[in-house]
Amino acid sequence: MTDTRRWLLIAATVLTGVLVYLLAPILTPFLLSALLAYLGDPLVDRLEARKVRRSLAVVLVFVVILLVLLLIPMVLLPLLEQQVKTLLIKLPLYIDTLQHQVLPQLSELLGIAPGTLDLDALKQTVIGQWRQAGGIAAAVMASASRSGLALVAWLANVLLVPVVTFYLLRDWDIMVGRIHEMVPRRLEADVVRLARRTDEVLAAFLRGQLTVMLCLGTVYTLGLWLVGVDFALLIGMAAGVVSFVPYLGFIVGIVLASVAAYLQFHEWTPLLGVAAVFGVGQLLEGIVLTPWLVGDKIGMHPVAVIFAVLAGGQLFGFVGILLALPVAAVIMVLLRYAHERYLGSTLYQRQ
Repeated sequence: MTDTRRWLLIAATVLTGVLVYLLAPILTPFLLSALLAYLGDPLVDRLEARKVRRSLAVVLVFVVILLVLLLIPMVLLPLLEQQVKTLLIKLPLYIDTLQHQVLPQLSELLGIAPGTLDLDALKQTVIGQWRQAGGIAAAVMASASRSGLALVAWLANVLLVPVVTFYLLRDWDIMVGRIHEMVPRRLEADVVRLARRTDEVLAAFLRGQLTVMLCLGTVYTLGLWLVGVDFALLIGMAAGVVSFVPYLGFIVGIVLASVAAYLQFHEWTPLLGVAAVFGVGQLLEGIVLTPWLVGDKIGMHPVAVIFAVLAGGQLFGFVGILLALPVAAVIMVLLRYAHERYLGSTLYQRQ
């Protein structure tokens, strides 16, 4: 690569970053639509392979995506809201249990003087915040009603997502073909190979890992519900969401569920049920879900995933979070390609 081309590439990268930063407020619906179209395009291709016209296949897949986007919030959000309210109501009781039952036992076990850990201030803060919840909600509603323009913009973004998703889904193969046509012929083989590797990584993470997270969240929720834990949905979904990092969902879930089960039942026996639930979840993830849905195509270290998401959010907000994993996947594929080229170069092989 010549110096001129190198500087042009650097300038294009910087310009893209500046544009993303400046256009971040309006990019969110388009990025969400692109994500949904990317997830839905393989389903459209499979229907086409079964002799279904693409227009009909796009409509069918779009209807399924729309139904999922509508039904999941309608079903889950009220249940999660109810569990959060219940948690806030019972939290002072749980704090009392911790202070008068658990902490004395820990103080005796660890040799800490009684009264060193005092949770009364935390309890009063929780009670005060709970009493102010109605006032906070009223203030938010009043602010929303005064900010009519912001409310209209939010509604426009919500309505824009399905419209853009439909058009992207319909023309996805055409857009990919147009981009392919623009690639210089002498670079076509390398670019196509890198694009396929990037697609494999993204598909494995976005389609595979998201499915694993949903399945694990469902397994944890149903298992904790059978054990009788009050906040089964809240804990199960939280454990499922963070399970994209190996063992993190298991650790977070079993700790939260164990604490919740002990505070609810005031005995240690239900903790055996909690351990069984997360043990079954780990077996399903390791033996069935991850090998079947993800395989070994991701190759992204969990720390790299966490860093990419946090860095994207810090630099570009919610838009950065949406872009973090695709950009990290592309960078990882390019680094692997550079590593392969280096191993085949005379600089490495020269003795």
